[in-house]
Amino acid sequence: MPAFKPVYLVHGDDHGRVAERRSRLRVLAEAESGAAGVEVLAGDAATPEGAAAALNAMTFATGRRFIVVDGAERWKDAEVEAALVPTMAAMPPDTTIAFFASEEGRLQAPQSLVRAVEAAGGSVTAERLRKARDLPRWAVDEAARMGVRLDGAAAQALIAQVGDRQQRLLRELEKLALEHGSGSTIDVDVVESAAALSAERQVWALADAVAARDRQAALAAYGSLRQQGEDPARLAPVVSRRLRELATIAERIEAGVSPAEIKRGARMSPYAADRRIREAQGADLGALRLAVERFAELEVATRGGSELAPDTLVTRALLAVT
Repeated sequence: MPAFKPVYLVHGDDHGRVAERRSRLRVLAEAESGAAGVEVLAGDAATPEGAAAALNAMTFATGRRFIVVDGAERWKDAEVEAALVPTMAAMPPDTTIAFFASEEGRLQAPQSLVRAVEAAGGSVTAERLRKARDLPRWAVDEAARMGVRLDGAAAQALIAQVGDRQQRLLRELEKLALEHGSGSTIDVDVVESAAALSAERQVWALADAVAARDRQAALAAYGSLRQQGEDPARLAPVVSRRLRELATIAERIEAGVSPAEIKRGARMSPYAADRRIREAQGADLGALRLAVERFAELEVATRGGSELAPDTLVTRALLAVT
């Protein structure tokens, strides 16, 4: 069995990797100490005070004790300093506590927690998303490690279809490698015909329904995505970005710019540009502009800018623009 450190902090904006590390730790912890030896703090219980109380609590469990704390990105430095740092300075024996922070925007793991973990002899790991311009090369390299050749155009096509979440890209690359076998070449045609888009297809379907002002389809797509566990705070910017792309193309078409010129200047694969142009040609520009405004407001609201529940905010936005 692996040797466990007393403290771990895994943080970053690559939420898939953060979740993967959390799941792996739980599996290892349960293998080491059984389910009874693992305590999970999430939601309202996941506070600096709650973590300190868990560390100080008496336990009759035998073997190593594990405490998994989610949501540290919401914590403030002052809260950590007051409630948690003193406890972590004298970690109880045979105990491992792991903090996880899915960072985004202003939601960041507090530096006081980073310092406390390091002072306690723990491990701090940052899981960062790659920049958009680096993703195609990264996808090509990952495909090579899986034994298949992914050409540059296919990498861009895959990112355009699946999105820029590295964990989802990895899953799609794994599926392609398994389906086509070692030594095969994955080109644009293969990506278009074989890449499983699952929830990402429905994200685009949601954006398409909003652009087409199809209320029933938009509400159905959103409901399906929520059933799959998609976060409204992630969906809002994805749909917003798609709507902005369409609105920009529609505005250029209205200004007399030819589709060929729009395609040449588009920062996306040629087939994706053709699809966006067709969608923009069939859209109502005024409705698109309204949708862009409402979803920009929704991005802020779903990240703590409103006291209303995220589902209520999204539903209201969909009703307003369809």
